[in-house]
Amino acid sequence: MSIYNITDYGAVPDGSLCTKAIQRAIDLCDSGGTVLIPEGTFVTGALFLKSNMTLHLQKGARLMASGDIADFPLMGYPFEGRDSICYASLINTDGAPHKNITIEGEGVINANGTALYSAELSENKGKRGRAICIRNTENLTLRGITVRQSPAWCLHLIYCINVTIEGIQIHTKYDENGNRCKLHNGDGIDLDSCQGVHVSNCLISSQDDCIAIKSGRNEEGRRVGIPSCDILIEHCKFTSGFGIAIGSEMSGGVENVAVKNCVFENTYSIASIKAVRGRGGYVRNISYENCTHFNHSTEHRDCEWFRGAIYMDGFYGQVEFDSDKTAPIDEGTPEVDGITLKNITLETTAGNAIYICGLPEKHYKNVRLENIRAHGKRGMIKANLDGAEFINVDVTSDE
Repeated sequence: MSIYNITDYGAVPDGSLCTKAIQRAIDLCDSGGTVLIPEGTFVTGALFLKSNMTLHLQKGARLMASGDIADFPLMGYPFEGRDSICYASLINTDGAPHKNITIEGEGVINANGTALYSAELSENKGKRGRAICIRNTENLTLRGITVRQSPAWCLHLIYCINVTIEGIQIHTKYDENGNRCKLHNGDGIDLDSCQGVHVSNCLISSQDDCIAIKSGRNEEGRRVGIPSCDILIEHCKFTSGFGIAIGSEMSGGVENVAVKNCVFENTYSIASIKAVRGRGGYVRNISYENCTHFNHSTEHRDCEWFRGAIYMDGFYGQVEFDSDKTAPIDEGTPEVDGITLKNITLETTAGNAIYICGLPEKHYKNVRLENIRAHGKRGMIKANLDGAEFINVDVTSDE
């Protein structure tokens, strides 16, 4: 296996821009080869990986995004469920089919999110970039790396198949010195129409959703019709943000997702399912099992965007609504069927412990809560459910 050390191609850890040198190492890397990022801080613009390669960051290595948006060209790819013009991410693929890509090591990928967030918003020629955006790739592995602050979502995977994410850290809320990053919409991991994904032993400190599972928005998402499915998330720890969310862009469908043996510390929520009118699509066979949660933070409170530590919300994003008033059933009516939460303990000071509200014209079906111990500022709200089961569920509140 060939090793391509970026310093052999002119990369220098002295603060100068190394994009051309690093990209040359990638471009010359033979099938099965490794591009090596050695110890030191290497400043770079957008990089584009290719099939059958490994990007390895040694301990003490850091890829640092430049703060100049000229180093991140505009390109077309999905964001928030729609094809968009976006700034390039720090690490990308070009959208053509790829296979067998690995990003690994003990080093750090820092997307310089605060600087790029401000610059990209100010220029406003496209949607904000991500730290890593890998598209249309089969057999993708991310292992061991630490990824820090992104202009928008941190790790965004689109149309990927057979994905392993193991032992990585993601930090989008605070910098290395504990200072709050000046950005928003900073999800940790977004799985966007991805299939066959295993996420394990990761630590995520997020400014928004820790992990979000998506599959397109409204008519465009239904037309593309690529679901996110067969996803296992286990033995992970989440230390800020909004837990593991499904939606609200889920028009291509989300199916067969299991969350097991995870710890949520000072996250606003543990689980959320957001399937609203207009989306269409489906959310089926979702389970959260053997998880613990507490939230002692009062930074956020229940509102139209988050309504409880566990929430399933057919009216996500609406301030005022009538949960009894039906609307016509059409292609934009989503289906939610088969949601299980089992062996969960949670405590929150922010608001509702549990909030479950389906649509009156199409109830959420087969929601099962078993062995749940939940305490909140308020207790449990539920409406518009068919076939719901609540077994050994103990909900207490301060109000």
